[in-house]
This record gives sequence, structure tokens and C-alpha cells, in this order.
Amino acid sequence: MSRQFEGKVALVTGGNSGIGKATAFAFAKEGAKVAIAARREALGSETVTEIRNVGGEAIFIKADMSEAADIQAMVSETVETFGRLDYAFNNAGRYGGRPLLDATEEEWDEFMNINLKGTWLCMKYEIPEMIKVGGGAIVNNSSVSGEGGWDGGSLYVASKHGINGLTKCASIEFAKQGVRVNAVEPGIIETPAWGEIKPERRIELNAMQPIPRMASANEVADPVIWLCSEQSSYVTGVTLLVDGGMCARP
Repeated sequence: MSRQFEGKVALVTGGNSGIGKATAFAFAKEGAKVAIAARREALGSETVTEIRNVGGEAIFIKADMSEAADIQAMVSETVETFGRLDYAFNNAGRYGGRPLLDATEEEWDEFMNINLKGTWLCMKYEIPEMIKVGGGAIVNNSSVSGEGGWDGGSLYVASKHGINGLTKCASIEFAKQGVRVNAVEPGIIETPAWGEIKPERRIELNAMQPIPRMASANEVADPVIWLCSEQSSYVTGVTLLVDGGMCARP
């Protein structure tokens, strides 16, 4: 059976756990060579080993998404190793809540540098490499928080609204060069980032969306793969909700 990304190369930031790891495996399953970039080297190396153990091809690149030099080097190493870049899932990000009046300037800078500036820098260095090979597809990881707001979430919410704006502008700017740019907006996803969730809190979270459960990381990875595939060849500038219907409620 042919695999749709055979001979192609995908870059996944934050690819050592959660949604990023699930997406890295999904790309490899479809035949892509995968570069996984993250800060935690041990976890990243474990993920690469797991992908190789099931017949995939992958490398790990240590990179901090708040550092421009790291991001530029990350893209360069991907291309030097695999010869090209076709797809990118800009997934790495900082999550958290902080009341607006309690937040510090340092905290604001941290959220914006990792989530928003990091996404911009990833695209800045990824897109030229995609243009060289005739085009490609980028998916940015936003959030349901890119659609609205929540009490105490000002910094995180602002960064995710910014990612949605960047996605739309980039999709317009590079459509004629064959680069499609979209975003996914996950809702409540079962990942290690949630830590130990108390049963009563889990019930509350599940009740927040019409599909009354948390999604698996694979249920976000699959839409990312679709947005990179030829099946979505006329789709660009979209922010795709993957939220169990949460944002459908008034």
C-alpha cells in the first residue's frame, strides 16, 4: 500500500510529547522523514527511537522556540539531513493562566516569544525551503482560546489570537508560491501536559463540549495530516476547530 508522504520531509516542533509526538508518528506512518524539534532532549531521542523501531526515519533537533538562532538552525539541519522540507507542524507552545493585573512583563514576553514570535520565526525559515521544492503545507497549533477568552487567560489567549492572524496573513501571502498555511484549534486534549486531573475536574471538563469527553492526541494529529495532504489541496487560511463542539455553543 502506498503512503501519501513517501519521499517527503516533515518538521514537528514540540514533537517529543502529546499532540506533537502523535503527529510525528502520523507523518512517519504516511512515509515522511520526520525532524522532531524540542527542548527536552531525552524525550525527543526516545521518540526518534520509537519511530525508527516501527520502520520510520526520524531525527531529533534540540531547539528553543523563543530563540531565533535555534529556529533557523533547526530548519537548516532538517534540510541538510533530509535534503528538503515539505510540511511543518508548528506545535510547540507555552500554556498557562494568569490574571491580567497580576501578570508581569516577563511573563508576557515569555508567552509571546514562545507562542507567537516562535510561530512567526518558524514560518519565516520554513517557507523559503518549501518554495525551493515547489510548495508545501504548514499547520500552526492554535487553540480554542484563539476564538474567545477565559478568566485569567489574557496572555495565553492573546498569543493564540495572534497565531490565527499570522496564519491567515501567511496563507494569503504565499498561496501563489504553492505554500498552504492553516491552523488547528484543539479543545480539551488528553496529553501529559494536563498532569494528574482529579476525577471531579475531569467530569467538569467533559461537560464543556457536546462530545462529552477529552480527545486523544491522535484526534488532533489526524486533522493536521489531512491539512498537509492532497485531500485538502484547496484549503488554506483556515483555523480548524478540533474541540468536540465546544465553540459551537453560544
